[in-house]
This record gives sequence, structure tokens and C-alpha cells, in this order.
Amino acid sequence: MTAQEVRLCGLLLQEHFGEMVEKVGTHLLKSGAQNLRMILHETGISLDLLKKSLCVLVQHGACVFSSGRKGPGSPTEYRTSCDRILRILRYPRYIYTAKTLYGDTGELIIEELLQRGHMTMSSTVKTVADRLTQNMEDGRSMDYNDVSNSFSNLVETHFLQRCPPPPRAGPKESATPAPPPVPGTPTPPISTTLPTAESFPDCYKVPHVTLIGRGKRPLSSEDVDDQRNAKKAKMDSETHGDEGICWQVNFERFHLHFRDQAIISAVANKLDQTSSEIVRTMLRMSEVTTSPSATCTKPLSANEIFRSLPTNYNITRPILDQYLTLLVDDPMEFVGKAGESGGGMYVVNMHRALANLARATLESVVQERFGSRSARIFRLLLRKRHLEQKQVEDFAMIPAKEAKDMLYSLLSQNLVQLQEVPKTPDYAPSRTFYLYTVNQLPTARMLLQNCYKTVANLIERRLYESKESKRLLEKSQRIEAILASLQASGAEPEQLTEVEEMITAPEKQQLDALRLHINKLDSAENQVDETIFLIESYVNSTTSTS
Repeated sequence: MTAQEVRLCGLLLQEHFGEMVEKVGTHLLKSGAQNLRMILHETGISLDLLKKSLCVLVQHGACVFSSGRKGPGSPTEYRTSCDRILRILRYPRYIYTAKTLYGDTGELIIEELLQRGHMTMSSTVKTVADRLTQNMEDGRSMDYNDVSNSFSNLVETHFLQRCPPPPRAGPKESATPAPPPVPGTPTPPISTTLPTAESFPDCYKVPHVTLIGRGKRPLSSEDVDDQRNAKKAKMDSETHGDEGICWQVNFERFHLHFRDQAIISAVANKLDQTSSEIVRTMLRMSEVTTSPSATCTKPLSANEIFRSLPTNYNITRPILDQYLTLLVDDPMEFVGKAGESGGGMYVVNMHRALANLARATLESVVQERFGSRSARIFRLLLRKRHLEQKQVEDFAMIPAKEAKDMLYSLLSQNLVQLQEVPKTPDYAPSRTFYLYTVNQLPTARMLLQNCYKTVANLIERRLYESKESKRLLEKSQRIEAILASLQASGAEPEQLTEVEEMITAPEKQQLDALRLHINKLDSAENQVDETIFLIESYVNSTTSTS
């Protein structure tokens, strides 16, 4: 965990949960696992606020707790997960993906679960049905069964999963005390591994929920006052069969979908749409049989691929064989051949595809920062591995003085490394080869840290812009609320115009400019996050295969 990651995590926690939660989360990131007494002493926060902050972090999966490392009887320790906090940056992408795949209902289900951390299926279905009903015409409402079906579809495709069971407190829950250790025998290490959602069998089992009814519109204030007590008593006695079974978003499943989409998009840009559809079919066929950390998919025969192609693609078998041969021979090596049986066995090379995507990202960064000639040198070093300065000048066809300046610029930014190969043990400069090279993995890690720094700067700038125009934004929100209430009560157009004129023309221009600027910052955050995802996927894939 680096300083840039901790800084970005702190900004994300502050923006979404407030300063107290940010203070506790940042302290745990810097200090590691600590018990409640230590956190209370070192942060100086009141006990009540500290407990509430930890509850918020635990509710959203950003903090986990387990038995102390000192053995039975030691106090419970808390620790935060940097990776989980950084997922907050990707929330808009998760919601947009759910909307694309499952419509408005899927979008709202994912949005509710992300906002609240985890919920039961019945409460999620009710909340989403009510929200959908609010946006419908008068007299129409959303059926609970329709929302339940969308929820079940998300679970079947593993985009949702049950929350893992909480870790047991250990000694306090045990009826019989553990026997004392025998003198002279080593104490067994305390396990700090926490249960994951996939570690228990009912992870993707949807409970039988008894929900009959339709979504309800918000009541007026008088009806709320009259029915509050009766409604509360009814909710307390109401059961749906899923009490205690909470659900959460499966981020890893979304990441697999993002990875597959990146590979499909790269194939479409490099070759054509038909080639990308063939790769999409291969990835869809391998979803269940391939491990998420596998370097390549399970082998698929050409006959299976031909039968699984979409019906609207009228591709004959010989043309499919030509496309598969084209994909195998492509230098990007997204598809590989694993055998000859069944008309040929083919696999999608996940690790090779991610490495090529990361490589293209690095080349793009060098070209944007240092120009096309520096990018040519960078690409040359990636391909040739090790070159002397004279060789770089000759192969890249760049004058000696310019090539020297470009190499030193890349070297100063750690994008290029210099390796010394001495002829003699004394490392005399006249008897030493100086070879330039590019180490893709360390360079990708450095770019990843730069991306974290960029996103943190964008968030700070957006918060600063909002703070500077806080008074104007609050005024605009008040006027919008007044207009909404007047429209709901059927006010006359003259009244609405009078309220709208409370904001002057210069203030409207300032508001428009502010919103445009904030939208650009939000868009930049999402674009940088796409780069972060590609580089993270490549680094994790390389780490798991090495």
C-alpha cells in the first residue's frame, strides 16, 4: 500500500461517508490491524463516534474484524481493505453495466446495494419497486415479482452474492474452555484469513421469499402522521422468509465482465466486428468452466464455437475457420490454438491479452507526454528488449542528438531503464556496454501510482469547486425544491415564473459553467479509472502467474 493509495482512499471515504469515517479508515490503513482501545487512544475520537464509524465501514465491507493475533481471549481487531475502498471509484461503472444488462430494475438494485452496503432480498425488492413506481404514470405501479425476477437473474449470473457469515468471537462463545498448552510445544499460529462469499455452499442460492404486492408511492405528510404507528407495528410483525440473509455486490464478477469487454473491444478495433463476436462467443462459453485467475480459457472446438454463434451472424463453417486462423496468426495473440481435435481446439489467452492492452496503454502515455518519436523509441525497446544508444538511433532512424535527449527524458521519468554489462570486473566505462531496456511490469506499477495521484487530484479539485460555489448551489437546490412542490400542488405558471426569476442571469451562467466543469472532472475520473482497471488487471494477472 502506497501513500497515493492511502490519500485516494481518504478522499473517497470523506466524500461518501464524512470526516469521522475518513479519519478512522485512514488510521487503520496506515496502522494495520488494531483493537478498539488502540484506535480510540490514537485517533482521539469519542467512543460513540468511533463505534458508529466502524459500523459504517463494516456495513460497506471496507472494514473486517477477527479475533486478536495474540491468541484466545485477546480483544477483537479491526482492519480496513484498501482494495475495497478503491472500488467506490468504480460505482458509476457498476451501475451503468447493470442498467445495460438488466434495464432500470437491475440498475436500481445494484445502486441500492452499493449505497447501503448489504441488504436482504425482501427489503431491496420493496425499495426498488417503490422507486420505480414513483417514476411511473398515475395508476401504474411495479409488481414485486418483476423486481424479484431481476434480482434472481443477477444472482444466477453471479453479479450478486450472499454476504459471508461473520467470524465467530471464539473463546466467549465456546461452552468448554480450550485445554491449556503443553509446556515446550509451539503455539499454533492464529489464522487471520477471513471467510469469503465463495467459501460456503449457499453463496448463490436464492431463498424462497414471500412477497405479494406492488410498489407504493410516497404518502403525503398528513397520511404519514396518521399511519406511522400502525405501519411500524405492521413492519415489525411482517416476515418474508429471508430474515438474516443479506446480499452484496460481487465486484469480482463485474471485473470479469469489464475484462471480457476490453478484450472484445480491442479485437473489434484491431480486426472487425465479426472477429470480436467470435471472441465474445468463446468468452461466454467459458464463463462457467474457467477460473477467474486462469491465464487462458478452457479449450473449445471449432464445432462448438460454430454451434454457439448468434443466429443473426450468417457465417459458414469455412469462413469461421478463416477467422479463427486470422485470430491465431494475429501478433496480439488474443486467441491461441491448443489442438487439432474437433476441427481445432482454441483458447482465449487472458494473460497475453491483458499484457498487450497494458503495453498499448503505456505506449499511448509515452506518446501523449513525450511525442511520437519518443513513443517510437519506447516501442522499439519493448520489441528488441536491450539496445545500445547507437542501435536505438539506427533502428528508430532518429538523429543522434535527438535520440540521446529523448532517451534521457524517458530515463529521468523511469519509463526506460539503463543496464550496465561490464567486460571486466572493474566496471570501467570504456569497457562496459550500456543497454537501454523497458521492464513492462515495474513501469505499469509506476503508471498505476500516477493514475491514483491523478484521480485524487481530480477529486480534490471537484470538492474545491463545489466548496467555492456552495452558497450558489444551495440556493439553486432550494429553488428547485420550491418549484417541485409548486408543480405537485398545481400552481399557476405565473407563480412558477416568479420563483424561477429568483436566480439572476449572471448566477445562471455561473451555475452552468460550474456544472460543465464538474461534469468534465467526473468524466475524467471515469476515464482514468478505466486505465486503472486495465493496469490493475495486468499486474494481478502477472503476479498470479509468476
